Amino acid sequence: MPLYEHVFLARQDMSGQQVEALVEQMKGTIAAGGGTVGKVEAWGLKSIAFRIRKNRKAHYTLMNIDAPPAAVAEMERQIGLSEDVLRFMTVRVDAHDNEPSAMMQKRDRGDRDDRGPRGDRPFGRDRGDRGDRGDRGDRGPRGDRPRRDDDGASAGREE
Repeated sequence: MPLYEHVFLARQDMSGQQVEALVEQMKGTIAAGGGTVGKVEAWGLKSIAFRIRKNRKAHYTLMNIDAPPAAVAEMERQIGLSEDVLRFMTVRVDAHDNEPSAMMQKRDRGDRDDRGPRGDRPFGRDRGDRGDRGDRGDRGPRGDRPRRDDDGASAGREE
C-alpha cells in the first residue's frame, strides 16, 4: 500500500482532547478503508502566517498513513466537511521516518557554531570597518557635468 504523510491545522479554540478526538476519527476512517496510521505527532498550538477563517493560530498535527488511495480520499472528504479543520495536506512518500520530524526536534538556536569558520572575521564584528579602499580614489572636479537641483531635475533646463 502507498505511504502518506498527512498534516492538518485545527481551529485554535479547540482543546487538545478535541484535537485527539479528531485524530481518532481520522484513524477510524483509515482503518475502515483497510489502512493503518503509524506515528501521530501533535506539534501543538502555533501561529500561522496569515489569518484563516478568522484564526491567527492553529493546532498542527502530523500523521503517517499506510493506506489505499480510496481510504485517504474518504478521509480527505470528511476533513473537508469538518469546520474544525482549517487546512490539510496529504503527500505521498517513499518511506516513513521513524525519527521525530523537524518540528519536534529541539534545536538550540543560540548556538551558531554549526556554520563553520568565518575566515579572519571574529564573531560579533561589525562589517562597517572595511579598511582603506585605495582602488576608488577621488572623483575629481565635476567639470562639464550638469548639476542637479534638489528635485532631481537638471539645473540647465528651463521651463
